[in-house]
Amino acid sequence: MMNTFMEIGSMHYYLATIWFVLWGVLWAVYFILDGFDLGVGTLLPFMAKNETEKRTMLNATGPFWDGNEVWLIAAGGVTFAAFPYAYAQMFSGLYTALMLLLFALIVRGVSFEFRSKVESDTWRKVWDTCHAVSSFLPALLLGVAFANIFRGLPLDETGFSQAGLFGLLNPYGLAGGVLFVVIFIMHGALWLCIRTTGDLKARAERLAIKLWPAQVVLTVLFLTYTALDTQLFSNYFLYPVLFAILALPVAGLVLMRSYMGARKWWLAWGSSCLYIGGTALFGVAGIFPAIIPSNPNPGNSLTIMNSASSSLTLGIMLGVALVFVPLVIAYQFWAYKTFATPIGEGDIHY
Repeated sequence: MMNTFMEIGSMHYYLATIWFVLWGVLWAVYFILDGFDLGVGTLLPFMAKNETEKRTMLNATGPFWDGNEVWLIAAGGVTFAAFPYAYAQMFSGLYTALMLLLFALIVRGVSFEFRSKVESDTWRKVWDTCHAVSSFLPALLLGVAFANIFRGLPLDETGFSQAGLFGLLNPYGLAGGVLFVVIFIMHGALWLCIRTTGDLKARAERLAIKLWPAQVVLTVLFLTYTALDTQLFSNYFLYPVLFAILALPVAGLVLMRSYMGARKWWLAWGSSCLYIGGTALFGVAGIFPAIIPSNPNPGNSLTIMNSASSSLTLGIMLGVALVFVPLVIAYQFWAYKTFATPIGEGDIHY
């Protein structure tokens, strides 16, 4: 009987670990895919000089943005189904920030559809402003939220946080927000290098090259801040093999600059994907086995064991994921392959 309980406990731990890894991968994929269209949206009022260029920038992300946000739904759904207690406490402790994020994403989706419904410059300017603000805010809020998760939230004995929005706006949280904004703008600029032509592409190229040193400096500063202000490196010092994960964003940064110099924009964008994915996985690996670490009382952390669903639920979810996730990947691969060609002025129809 004791062996049976031990086997069940071991199976639960393995399934919870698998779903923790998948949880981290889903967030990394979301940051990679939605990151570039959030970056393009943030750049809209600064890069586009006329209506044609605005339409070009919007069309550069138009076929992809809604499909990209499927990964946000997937990441949130996995949190809810695999780690329901952590999900409940996350939406309590980060309630205001997450509601602002969802509201911004709603406004952004509406702006795509509404800006061309009325033939009025004022109407379009209003929705362009909404689009830019509602692209900037998610980048900032995601950075603030995940920086605070990596740092740890002030959880009580029940796992509840009363930090509130202003509690999240601490120096480390804001540093994470600024880093995310710069990363997404860089990612978006590289996407414009792929999907646009003419003067707009040339300006995007110059912006990407100028932004790269700033991204390097901010990355180094954030890692230094992380080492001084969080326990994120603890797992890395305990298991040095994990430092291989940190090699991913470093390689992404180096390759990004190399491919930008060679004007190989698809490869430069792919290197940016490597950097973003590696950065996200670096943070996720650092907090394991916690989903939401507690700071300053680590004993109150919500972990994969005290917040996970039953083994049966995790097992069924794994079977469903193995069937449907490849279908989603296949669809998105088709969409990106189909709409990969650059957009010229002749492709813009009024």
